[in-house]
Amino acid sequence: MAELDIAPNFGAELKDGFKNAHAWVSGGIQWLEEIQQFYRERSAIEREYSQKLAALAKKYFEKKARKSSSLSVGDNPTVTPGSLESASMTTWTVQLSTLESRAAEHEQFGQQMITSLAEPLKNLATRYEDLRKQHADYAAKLEKERDGTYADLRKVKGKYDGVCQEVEHKRKKIESSFDHGKTKAHSAYQQQLSDMRNQKNTYLISINVTNKQKERYYHDYVPELLDSLQALAESRVATLNNVWSTAAKLENQTLTRSLQLVQHLEGEIPRNNPVLDSMMFVRHNAVQWMDPPDFAFEPSPLWLDDDTMASDPQSKTFLMNILSKSKNAVGPLTKEAENKRRELETVKRVRQQVREGKDKRDEVEVVRAMFHYSETLHEAEQRRVTAEVEISTITAAMGDISVGMKNHAFENKTFKIPTNCDLCADRIWGLSAKGLSCKDCGYTCHNKCELKVPADCPGELDKEARKAIKAERQSTAQAVASSPVPTSNGNGDMNSSRGSISSGRGDMPNLQRSDTIGSMNTLSSGYAASANRSMSSTTVKDDSSAAKPLTHRMVAPPPAAYIKGGDADGGEQRGKMLYPYSATGDGEITVSDGQEFVVLEADDGSGWMKIKPTNSATSGLVPASYAELTSKTDVSAAASASTTSLSGSAHSASGPAGRKQGPAVAPRRGAKKVRHVEALYTYDPSGDGETAMQEGERMVLVSPDQGDGWCEVESKAGKGVVPAGWVKEV
Repeated sequence: MAELDIAPNFGAELKDGFKNAHAWVSGGIQWLEEIQQFYRERSAIEREYSQKLAALAKKYFEKKARKSSSLSVGDNPTVTPGSLESASMTTWTVQLSTLESRAAEHEQFGQQMITSLAEPLKNLATRYEDLRKQHADYAAKLEKERDGTYADLRKVKGKYDGVCQEVEHKRKKIESSFDHGKTKAHSAYQQQLSDMRNQKNTYLISINVTNKQKERYYHDYVPELLDSLQALAESRVATLNNVWSTAAKLENQTLTRSLQLVQHLEGEIPRNNPVLDSMMFVRHNAVQWMDPPDFAFEPSPLWLDDDTMASDPQSKTFLMNILSKSKNAVGPLTKEAENKRRELETVKRVRQQVREGKDKRDEVEVVRAMFHYSETLHEAEQRRVTAEVEISTITAAMGDISVGMKNHAFENKTFKIPTNCDLCADRIWGLSAKGLSCKDCGYTCHNKCELKVPADCPGELDKEARKAIKAERQSTAQAVASSPVPTSNGNGDMNSSRGSISSGRGDMPNLQRSDTIGSMNTLSSGYAASANRSMSSTTVKDDSSAAKPLTHRMVAPPPAAYIKGGDADGGEQRGKMLYPYSATGDGEITVSDGQEFVVLEADDGSGWMKIKPTNSATSGLVPASYAELTSKTDVSAAASASTTSLSGSAHSASGPAGRKQGPAVAPRRGAKKVRHVEALYTYDPSGDGETAMQEGERMVLVSPDQGDGWCEVESKAGKGVVPAGWVKEV
């Protein structure tokens, strides 16, 4: 154990020991209630003279013996105290010994014990309990903020992993798309790749910010709170000394026969230095303590492996904008923090004067004001430290890239006419169509694109110049959006290919990491399965087993779709099931193989028909390719030929062994199937139109992600948008 000075400091010695110290201080405050009760009981016994005093002294000797160790060194000391007692306990022992020597008491003295000792102790216990609660609440708030910072880092990590996973998804989508969709798929992939790099940089910044906040929590906030708790404990001891001195003086005035004993007690009480109790507690509770380890970059299992900041032009622009904002914020935040610190130091000096008896103000109110200024200073310091860490992190990796910036004067704007973003060329859409517009040059962009906009504002322009530069920006944005598919060089770096986009799968980008191929194969199995399903639905094999694209063609609905209520002759349209079918959605019906039925609504071209099984009162939808129509009218025969031609290949493909398996079922035209999503994290809304969700909550998906990273859901809190990467479809 480290050597301690005569005046120990809780913050420097106990480190992250608030709970133990708080329990010790709380026990001391609760002890005031026992002392108060002691004086009340003694007042009653004083009237019965000396025969009651011995019994009372014995009673409180026993109470002291039970709590001596707890009040001296705490409930869970790291060093066994042995027979030692704190200075307060020793003084208390002297007082009880004096009481045993008392022989007689007066009624007046008993009454004075109530008015001069018990009631003040009751008030003091209430006031110190209030101060203790202030410390406990502030400690809980600090811990909550620390845990919130950790949780924010985990959320940023989750978003980073989600963005990396989405990049892989976009890449797979390029492989499965046709020629006419490759450009769009590639544009989405490029956008997602840029977002992934930005998210990675945000994650790295968040790590440094969290580490800095953690350091301040364990080295600034908690030690300062422990020092204040120590001051509270020592103030309680000093106040208790005053009460004991008053009791001793009353005894000296009232009891002449025990004058020498009372004078001895009066001389012993001032020796109880409040620091002595704190020193004894520290000696028996100090432990070896180390800072928790710093957070480090954790690579995504699907993408980049190192902690180097992305330095491509788009990422550099993103970091440049963050650096500029942080630089502009550091000065005002530093000034604000200094003002708050001066106010806090003033209140601390007032509290010290109150403890020394030089100031008569209420200590409870002074401490309440101190916590108010501490909270405001803490908030300002958090913002300042965040800005400074952002600046140091970016400049350490990229240098001062903000030199020569010409920032746009962006302001929030609601667009009443269709407007495209000058950066990504997408429509600025959303609730009330809110976005940003530069009041100097008219540059328009999404809120999400603000940090991606290059700082090259040409300054204030007239109306004609704005129109010209607007057209130029839009053409540039369109050209970037339609740039060709990049290819991989085998090391994870992307190279741009200016050639034409081939329709073959071999021309797709083959993004992979040589050092994590095994993990990619394992973690991406879900994507591989979806890719295989997609390709199997769009290609067929000829005799040479070469994959060929399947030509899409429009198929007219069966003739029965144009006749209401059955065939042309007005008779019932009948049929039987070629395969068994189990209902999977609303309005569908479960039927068995060979079941005969009556057609209520023929196939309208969607691949579904509504039937009523024979000898059954229920009806519902089944796939038309699963059924065979048996009516002999011309119209029904044509319908039967249509459905039979669609189901023939599937029917012949089913083997003789096992249950028949029907062909793939087409989605029902016009059917609206409710989709659900599950919240991966807890989200609190921070803007108009958003809604809250709890981790693990199951919600209705109203509108999926349209490309802006948000989806609309209906949760317990109501309908609104949430981050698409924070939910998964179930």
